Amino acid sequence: MTSISALNHIHKIGLFGNYENKNEENLLKVSEIKNLLIVQIVQYKNSTISFEHIDIDSLKLKNEPLSVVSNNDTRILWNGPKNWLLVSIKKNLLKNIIEVFKETDFAVTDLSHSRAIIELEGEKVKEVLKKGCPFNFNILEKNNSINSTYNGVAFTVDMIDDSPDKIRLFALRSFGESLYHSITDSSLEFGYKSI
Repeated sequence: MTSISALNHIHKIGLFGNYENKNEENLLKVSEIKNLLIVQIVQYKNSTISFEHIDIDSLKLKNEPLSVVSNNDTRILWNGPKNWLLVSIKKNLLKNIIEVFKETDFAVTDLSHSRAIIELEGEKVKEVLKKGCPFNFNILEKNNSINSTYNGVAFTVDMIDDSPDKIRLFALRSFGESLYHSITDSSLEFGYKSI
C-alpha cells in the first residue's frame, strides 16, 4: 500500500508570485517533505524515570523550551514539559523508540501519516511567518522550535538552519491544505519557487 502525501493534490512545481527579474537562487523555496518518521514522546506525570540518560539515535532528550537536538538523520523538538516530537528519515527507528521508552513511563505515538510538512528556505522566511503568526520570529534561531497558530491553523515550527533561513512547518494533515495556501499566499509578494 502506498501512502498519499497530505499536499499531493495542491503542491505544484514552478515559479509563483513576484519572481520576474529576480535571480531564481534568491527566491523563497517552498517544498513538501514526505516519508519522515514523526513520533510524539510524552513522559507520564507519575513517572519517576530520569529521561536525561535515554539515548535515541545518539541524541539525548532536553526539557528546555524552544530546544531542538539533532544530527544528520534525526531531530528531537521540545514540544512542552516532558513532551517531545521526534522527526527522522530513519523509519526503522520506531522499533528502537518503543523498546527504549517503556509504556509504563511514556506514551509513544506514531504521527507519521497524520502530519503535513512544509519546508521554507530563503531570506524572507521570517517575513512570511510574521504575516500570519503572533510569535516574534526575530528571536527564533537555528535549532529552536515553537508551537503556535498561523491564520488560525495550529502548527509547529522547526528552525533547521539560519544561513539561509530554513524551517519546517508541521500541521495536522486535515489542516495541511489550509496552511499551505496561507503560506504560499504570504510568499507571493516576494516570489517563490515551489520544488
